Amino acid sequence: MGSRVGRAISTGLAVLIGLSVQSAPIFAQPIDQSRLANAENSSDWLTYGRTWGEQRFSPLTQIGTASVSRLGLAWWAEFDTDHGQEATPLEADGVIYTSTAWSKVFAFDARTGRQLWSFDPQVPGVTQLATCCDVNSRGVALWMGRVYVGTLDGRLIALDAKTGRSAWAVQTTDRARPYTITGAPRVVKGLVLIGNGGAELGVRGYVSAYHADTGKLAWRFYMTPNPQGKPDHAASDKVLAAKANATWFDGAWKQTGGGGTPWDSIVYDIKTDLLFVGTGNGSPWNHTIRSQGRGDNLFLSSILALKPETGEYVWHYQTTPGDNWDYTATQQIMVADLNIGGKPRHVVMQAPKNGFFYVLDAATGELLSADKFAPWVNWATGVDMKTGRPTERPGVRYGNDAKSSTQNPGPLGAHNWKPMAFDPKTGLVFIPAQDASFTYAGAPNAQDFRYSIGVWNLGTGVQGVAGNGQAAPGAIARAAAFAAAQAKAPRPATKERAVLVAWDPVARKARWSIARDNLWASSGTLATAGGLVFQSVGHDLKALAAVTGKEVWSYDMGAPSIAAPMTYALDGIQYLAVMLGNGGGTSTGDPRRPGRLMVFRLDGKAKATPFPPVSEPPLADVRKAEASTGDPVTGGVLFRRYCAVCHSPTRVNPDLHRSQVPLSRDQFRAVVHDGALRDGGMASFAKYLDLNDVEAIRAFLIQVYPKSLTTRN
Repeated sequence: MGSRVGRAISTGLAVLIGLSVQSAPIFAQPIDQSRLANAENSSDWLTYGRTWGEQRFSPLTQIGTASVSRLGLAWWAEFDTDHGQEATPLEADGVIYTSTAWSKVFAFDARTGRQLWSFDPQVPGVTQLATCCDVNSRGVALWMGRVYVGTLDGRLIALDAKTGRSAWAVQTTDRARPYTITGAPRVVKGLVLIGNGGAELGVRGYVSAYHADTGKLAWRFYMTPNPQGKPDHAASDKVLAAKANATWFDGAWKQTGGGGTPWDSIVYDIKTDLLFVGTGNGSPWNHTIRSQGRGDNLFLSSILALKPETGEYVWHYQTTPGDNWDYTATQQIMVADLNIGGKPRHVVMQAPKNGFFYVLDAATGELLSADKFAPWVNWATGVDMKTGRPTERPGVRYGNDAKSSTQNPGPLGAHNWKPMAFDPKTGLVFIPAQDASFTYAGAPNAQDFRYSIGVWNLGTGVQGVAGNGQAAPGAIARAAAFAAAQAKAPRPATKERAVLVAWDPVARKARWSIARDNLWASSGTLATAGGLVFQSVGHDLKALAAVTGKEVWSYDMGAPSIAAPMTYALDGIQYLAVMLGNGGGTSTGDPRRPGRLMVFRLDGKAKATPFPPVSEPPLADVRKAEASTGDPVTGGVLFRRYCAVCHSPTRVNPDLHRSQVPLSRDQFRAVVHDGALRDGGMASFAKYLDLNDVEAIRAFLIQVYPKSLTTRN
């Protein structure tokens, strides 16, 4: 073990001082506990956030403020998926491992880009319907000669690192429920840790630990109580009974499972020997429908500290009690050492969706600070340091009437999944923040909420109405009137933007910030000891001076990137790598293009093949549509309930304004009701919509929906 770690350290230090190091043989060194524990000093990138503490800071300095102008493309590779690419590639001993959309896995020679192997888990196309935000994957994990990936359809798969062949696979979720996995696994002490997503559609969140060598379940921790009031015979039983159960009241959570899905952040801290897990939003969103508007609903929107070997509860902190707005705390958790008040403190830090930056004692969970990193946030005025609870703005909670609340942030959050980076040299955290308001409103009547498994169940606006005869009497009419009233209601003028915030967690304020007009086309961040911060903005990969935010380098990659860059060193050469691919469930205005892996080095001379021009189909001529006997008002309600999550003007899968299918009654029925395109991800909606419902939606699409084009300009 010592020699493996020693080589990693010596290679990294050699790069720092510019020495040449002989290349190591590919696949020579398995990743074990000792090597991961010493990853901070390595020139490799061995786990999702580079180290267990997930600071996304590299000690490499060859690419620095004085040399970054020489940075050029070393090599690139193109993938066979055109959805969003969110993965952070890993690099170990000269091999890059990464995942792409649809949970595919690739291995490349990190020096040359030669593909070594690929693996396709064959995720069924219909799984796309269970996703909140596209068919993304954020990465893989490495351990003892294997590569681990969580698949969109809920499997955890172990692959041989040399060949890409499957060693074992286990189903981590109930296939009868709309669970998904988009997050990267982590490995600690021989256990592979994986969470899940799907709260919007109605699931009960949990984190699981599997033995890395066999795939056998070691422990599981549920984030919400058992709706049946029974023990799960899981690691969470004791604390749910002692702390959580009493914070839930009768409501729709007993149908949906309550949510709390830990879909992203799972972090191990070697100093405290604790595992930190960020949990998700409530299901349904509407607290009044979910739990009578009562109770904190533990452990939604929380940071949990668990013992890694057993899953035993140690402490928790809830960022948004009684979550009502999709304010998840699944965003990246960092472990760091800070000097606070003249004293060294070992802390965890998080900038979750709700817009506050939290610093907590890693061992105890004591709240040390909580401040708005996004000054535009208006749902709460601050956090009470005695109770740890936010001070909510009056009227911010919607319920079951026509009253609405426009606030910032909306469900996109002031910070979402895009990783932030911490530079211990400057003491700054670089947060890819978002400024976007949203108008929340409750269901028009509580009795209209009908849980439908497999589609969004938010309990907001018309999202509570089910079709296919399941709607309460008068529900469609109430929902249509409600939607019309909300459309006419005045809204404050807002401008959506992305903002890179350089946050000082000790001084508790921003040192600098940069606003970008395009909310969508920006990425996660990387900080390096070269004094640089890397982030993609639109088509450009940019390097900024860490102290000032001044742009010092930019490279046009030809398409947007939303993933965070990473860096590694081989043979005395530092490389910079980033996944290219626009998506994540939203449209940036760019056409979808095949994903790419772009790898840079000083004096790189490679040239990526330009993307071919993309011509969109013409807008459908609704004047040629077959006349519909359906009711467009009813169709509008059902479209918003079942279709808009994928086919709204900002979620193009595909753009129905350009589809010829709605022009024909028979073609539309064949696709929507009969599932003619199920293999491409468009499953049959027959269990939700009868033929009259389908025709009503078609009437809406040919009579009303084209007018939405005016909202896209």
